[in-house]
Amino acid sequence: MPKLPSSLNRRLLLGGALGIVGIGAGAGGAALFLRPDEPATITPAGPDYPDAPPTVDFDAPRTRALELLVGGEFDPSDPEYAPAIATIESEAANLWDAMDRGDQRTAVWPDLAPVSDAANANNSYRQLYRIAVAWATPGTSQYGDETIAAAVVDSLALLYDGGYNERVEQVGNWYWWEIGTPTALLKTCVILYDHIPAERMQQYFAAVDRWCPDADMRVVNPNIHEVGANRADKAVILALRGILGEDDAKLRLARDGLSGATSDDGRHSLFQYVTEDDGFYRDGSLIQHDNVPYVAAYGTTMLASTGLAVSLLAGSAGEVTDANLPVLYDAVELSYAPFLEDGLLMDCVYGRGISRPGQRDYTNGASFITALTQLAVGAPQEYRERWHSGVKGWIERSQETFPYAGRGGIPGLSRARAILEDDAIEPAPRPEYSRVFAGMDRAVARRAGWSWALSMSSNRVAAYEMGNWENLHGWYLGDGMTYLYLRTDPGQYNDEFWPTVNPYRLPGTTVDTRVREVTAASEGMVVHLPENDVAGGAALGDRYAVAAMELVGDGSSLRAKKAWFVFDDAIVALGADITASDGRNIVTTVEHRNLGAEGAPRLSVNGDEQPSEPGWSATLDGARWVHLEGVGGYLFPSGATGLRGLRETRTGAWNDIEQGPTTGGGDTEIHSRRYATLWFDHGVSPVDGKYAYVLLPTADEAATATAAGSDNMRILANNAEVQAVTDGRMFSAHFWAAREVEGLACDGPASVLAAKNDDGYTVAIADPGRTTTKVVVELPYAASEVVEADDTIEVETGDRPRITVKTEGSLGATHTVRLR
Repeated sequence: MPKLPSSLNRRLLLGGALGIVGIGAGAGGAALFLRPDEPATITPAGPDYPDAPPTVDFDAPRTRALELLVGGEFDPSDPEYAPAIATIESEAANLWDAMDRGDQRTAVWPDLAPVSDAANANNSYRQLYRIAVAWATPGTSQYGDETIAAAVVDSLALLYDGGYNERVEQVGNWYWWEIGTPTALLKTCVILYDHIPAERMQQYFAAVDRWCPDADMRVVNPNIHEVGANRADKAVILALRGILGEDDAKLRLARDGLSGATSDDGRHSLFQYVTEDDGFYRDGSLIQHDNVPYVAAYGTTMLASTGLAVSLLAGSAGEVTDANLPVLYDAVELSYAPFLEDGLLMDCVYGRGISRPGQRDYTNGASFITALTQLAVGAPQEYRERWHSGVKGWIERSQETFPYAGRGGIPGLSRARAILEDDAIEPAPRPEYSRVFAGMDRAVARRAGWSWALSMSSNRVAAYEMGNWENLHGWYLGDGMTYLYLRTDPGQYNDEFWPTVNPYRLPGTTVDTRVREVTAASEGMVVHLPENDVAGGAALGDRYAVAAMELVGDGSSLRAKKAWFVFDDAIVALGADITASDGRNIVTTVEHRNLGAEGAPRLSVNGDEQPSEPGWSATLDGARWVHLEGVGGYLFPSGATGLRGLRETRTGAWNDIEQGPTTGGGDTEIHSRRYATLWFDHGVSPVDGKYAYVLLPTADEAATATAAGSDNMRILANNAEVQAVTDGRMFSAHFWAAREVEGLACDGPASVLAAKNDDGYTVAIADPGRTTTKVVVELPYAASEVVEADDTIEVETGDRPRITVKTEGSLGATHTVRLR
């Protein structure tokens, strides 16, 4: 049976193999965390460390590796571990029952034959690892069963002899050869270390050395330098290889791989800020695959793998002492936390992964929390305290809907329990802020009862990524799709939303209704970068924001100017200059809400209740306001010409949108969900079409009616030159050209916010198109003093203050000045 030293047991229960040092010391309940305009903790300058002395005792890192992967010893009778144990046991039992254990077998599982096929080998190794985890987990029926251990060891030999070894040629997806298979193989070897014959272990090392010699090079294409999650994954492989093979050189390669020290003077380091392509941006953006926002999936994998590698290497010849490591620590608060919605990791930063049935927003949220608690083990105290406060808040607020215990795994659950049970740690409250992520064309607004997110795209950031048979209907994800997360509706996007949603009616998007063809049902990637420059915006006072996108239709003549304005409790959406000439209808979707399998909430138009069953449809040209019970209100301040309404039942299977061989393809179960939809029909080949609507999240019907009768929110302009809104206290505008609106003037393309304060005004300005070197803004009110200003700003005070902003090289960032 697997047995860990008893001295390690208590350390595990306090937070994993390394323990959680100072877990509650001084922890407070401040909201998470850093602001994107705060200075970076460090200025990256490349790794600077001497080689550590040789690793003397490899037993300690092997034990640490086992604990990090499996969790070590714990009390399996503790009911809080029951969900995790049950999940591990059930998955392993199904795999064990299906395994071919006959003497004449040529594959481990009949449906994964032949093992010479790289996909079959990769999936076989992954499934063996799951069985090995169950074998090493107290409380499972597989725990310590020598028959199971022997079968897994024999299966590893079969896979090496018949499929994955150093002699065969690479065929199929490179990832299976260089990351997927060696990761599962070495993790299984860690668990069954004492059961694997020495000669077999050396063979496995030879295979891994062939296909993953270092973290920088891609064997199948040596001209490619690994970045992001792929580099982190390979560093873990090297660390495990060094620990199992007692090889200090491999440990140093793992360390150097993380820091990018093996090529191009550290240009591919994971601990740096970038200004293009993959990596962390100073504004909190996180890009992978060159141009895809990927905080979830690859971003979480990068965080988890980097944290695992750092932990595996601690105390060895490859210990990570890179002075730039805080770049990774700061990214937790700048890049990840803004998209963590009480245990759910938002789908707007999940790329093609939204189509994976086994990896939904709540599983991604749990994976992030697990990765964060692991990273916290060795992080400086100032980070650890804030992170633990955040983890406690996330887990407690999602406990009733998506409990972490069932998804965090044994190691993660042990660390999380230590945090939850420490009374000195106060849970961080839900954040309330608005942010624009210029580096990945995303925006978020967070409030006490709701969160709103926006996905845009440009010639820098992909509108969608398809490939490996995934995300087959994702054509409009980056065309201005808006996501509304409600605390009372946490299942909106994980309750079979993606297989049943109408891909032509994603909220916020303006689309050509032409029938699209699936173009990514192959191993290759299909990535669409539209032609537009403008996508981004500005944020003011961590509360308000404006975002804008020039829409260029994919394979269509459709063009449009789209803008969104974030106020305290309202989101205003404007569209102008909507033009197309292809002879097809153009539509803008206001709402396309998943109501669940049987949902029938009240929907009223100007206070008149509409039928609640699927099949209702209506022309709503006379609507001043619409209310959907449990969701909120929708106002139409410029009229509702062309507005349509529909209740329907939609059906679909995950296999319709995802057929990947390693990500769950083949799920053909049909799901049905009811939807309530509101959209503007702009007609066939519109010229200068427009729309305007206001979203009031969580507002009840009475509040919606009151807001519709108020003139507090006014649309100042909605045309091809400027789109602007005011609530009486703040101007919020995007200028597409030099114009003036109610005294607020701008000399060219820019996003501008100007808000009254108790003692003056605050102005925020950005160039989201990155097409100007400077922007000049004139205000409609007097100011005699500059209280505070970014160093990119010059101000001429007076009756009409003149603000000049140097935007060149600012990468779409917000520039702020306070006046009085």
